[in-house]
Amino acid sequence: MTITRNALKDSKITVMGLGLHGGGIATARFLAEAGARVTVTDLGSPEKLASSIEQLSGLDIQYVLGEHREKDFTEADLVIKNPAVPSGSPFLKMAKQIETDISLFLQLTDNPLIAVTGSKGKSTTVSAIHHVMKMADPRTRLGGNITVSPLSFINELGKDDLVILELSSWQLHDLGERDLLKPDIALITNIMYDHQNRYSTFRDYVNDKKLIYRNQKPGQVSIFGEDSWAEEFCSESRGDVYRFFQNKPSEPITGRCGWLEENRGFFTESGSEIIEIVPETLSVPGEHFRLNMLIAGMVLYKAGLKPELIREGLSGFKGVPHRMEHFATKEGIDFYNDSAATIPEAVAAAVESFKNPPVLITGGTDKELKFEVLGDALKGAKGIFLLEGSGTDKIMPVLRRNGISWNGPYKSLKEALEEAYKIASRGDAIILSPGCTSFGMFLNEFDRGDRFRELVGDL
Repeated sequence: MTITRNALKDSKITVMGLGLHGGGIATARFLAEAGARVTVTDLGSPEKLASSIEQLSGLDIQYVLGEHREKDFTEADLVIKNPAVPSGSPFLKMAKQIETDISLFLQLTDNPLIAVTGSKGKSTTVSAIHHVMKMADPRTRLGGNITVSPLSFINELGKDDLVILELSSWQLHDLGERDLLKPDIALITNIMYDHQNRYSTFRDYVNDKKLIYRNQKPGQVSIFGEDSWAEEFCSESRGDVYRFFQNKPSEPITGRCGWLEENRGFFTESGSEIIEIVPETLSVPGEHFRLNMLIAGMVLYKAGLKPELIREGLSGFKGVPHRMEHFATKEGIDFYNDSAATIPEAVAAAVESFKNPPVLITGGTDKELKFEVLGDALKGAKGIFLLEGSGTDKIMPVLRRNGISWNGPYKSLKEALEEAYKIASRGDAIILSPGCTSFGMFLNEFDRGDRFRELVGDL
């Protein structure tokens, strides 16, 4: 089935995975409004999915909840899978054709496109890009892994409106070898050990990330960092390659790179003219945030914005919910919600963001990660309060080997927060930065962060 708006009308389409955070909702709405005969199937119960179903009220949609039926896959013209659904699902093997909200969007539009992926920092980076781009062009849209499906705004797009997509490794995997993703600017923020509960090897994970630049051509822009995979990316990309660095590269600088120096960010095309794109004063602490702003600034400059507007916009960017989000101050104690930190490297970066040792709440469910990086980083914490979980079971031996004491593990976030609050003093910061997935205690990382904010409000 060739994907066109006319082809969708009257087609029998199954949406596999409704979820609670917009992707399945936007897909089902778009298809129903396009005239398709839509069936939504999800293993979740009607009670669990009630809020999502309510958002689709009034639309002609059939729901199959708490189970998957074979006929909804064998009889469908098309199956749209949620990124969280493993591609090896036996039900998907029954489907005639499989698409995702991203693949539908890419086949139905031809808009200017910025695409961003990476293990850490991609949501903050795309949000900063979007924040500043909207100052130049309010029609700019942001979607993808940041919980906004691009199908939610596809009907409002003008043909020249810029779209920014944050893409996870799963979303890229679902696009596979198809010649659909051709971004004008492709960015990989970094590559770290992640999602090994979904991948057979780390190389498989990296190969999915590489799909972001696979179909680029000369004249399009690829931006990579300085991690161990960057040279491979640079040699493979057919786009115009740019690099970013934590520190100023060794002289001579020949061009096409950005770097941080004395709390500011700089960029050069040729090596002769050096442009300041990141100001000294930013709204969120930490070198990892400043590096994200450098990357965002490079994208914005290559998208045609003036350095003055880039600096102004980045200085006013307040960060992203659940990512080093400063949301409260009580009795001189600052509270930060970093619930989206689901890998140990993100926890290390969070702790190192503070001049004074923070009080850390961390731990949770494992996704086959390695936690050795916490051995040095958590020596910089005033106190460590662990949430119980399979990931925490791997964190404790690392702390023990490095002579680091901890409290817990606690069976609830409430108990961990109350104990952490007891040792905090005026001028301290308490941060929730789990370094693990949220499954077990919480529905997802957003539920975990929301719960943390609620509990702090109750202190």
